[in-house]
Amino acid sequence: MTFLGGHAKKCVHYNHGIRMEAVTQSSLARPRHIRHLARLFSIAALFLTPFMIAAPAYADFRVCNSTQNLVGVAIGYRAQEGWVSEGWWQVPASTCATLIEGELQSRYYYLYAERSFQRMGFKEYDTGRQGSWMVQLSDTPGTQGNQN
Repeated sequence: MTFLGGHAKKCVHYNHGIRMEAVTQSSLARPRHIRHLARLFSIAALFLTPFMIAAPAYADFRVCNSTQNLVGVAIGYRAQEGWVSEGWWQVPASTCATLIEGELQSRYYYLYAERSFQRMGFKEYDTGRQGSWMVQLSDTPGTQGNQN
């Protein structure tokens, strides 16, 4: 048996007392272009692996304050053990705060917000069972956006 390049290796091993012989091709016997392609794929895999690893997903309930004022917020929701209310967070202008860390367990959340002497009161947010949710507070009434 002849391989390209003429590099072959004879291997002998015993399988249940029976002598087995095999002829294998060494890696040097591969044509140069195949070795070059294998090297390129190895290098590409080395550089692309970090991009293929999934980044951890952040599942939170966040409030972003796009106003020019400090806003105080509280949140309420129904949990397995009953109603839960949490707060008080002071969210500075142009920043965000995470009110609930981790995967959201309820569908409906009730957000209370106030700044100076203005109160938004409680507003219901139907998350549709999304794992995360973000509420964007703004200066203009009726434009409080929400995103999942």
